[in-house]
Amino acid sequence: MSRYVVGRVAELPPGSRKIVMVDGRSIGVFNIAGRYFALRNRCPHQGAPLCLGRIKGTTLPGKPYARVYARDGEIIQCPWHGWEFEIETGRTYFNPHRLRVKTYDVTVERVEMADVTLETFSVTTEGDFVILHA
Repeated sequence: MSRYVVGRVAELPPGSRKIVMVDGRSIGVFNIAGRYFALRNRCPHQGAPLCLGRIKGTTLPGKPYARVYARDGEIIQCPWHGWEFEIETGRTYFNPHRLRVKTYDVTVERVEMADVTLETFSVTTEGDFVILHA
């Protein structure tokens, strides 16, 4: 499994996302309350750029006429047709056992700058980096 530096932890604060290209694949990396997840940026329905969709919550079953809103910031909605997916698992919210989006492991690691190849200016840095495993 290859490792790809996505960026510094500070560049991906809670509630944010960053879309990166890895070996020709577009992948969205998300920070949900300090936990990191990555999804393929392609809706399985018709190929929409899923990770550009709205990040939201969803309604849960409740008493009649009562609306229960939960999981705020954990669901992504396809920008083309509104299909909803759990960011953590990649599963569709409406049919989780049948349809899903490819997910990738993400970790936070301390990285020595000698281990990082970036097409940018030469700089000295310290701190933790977000790492994508694909």
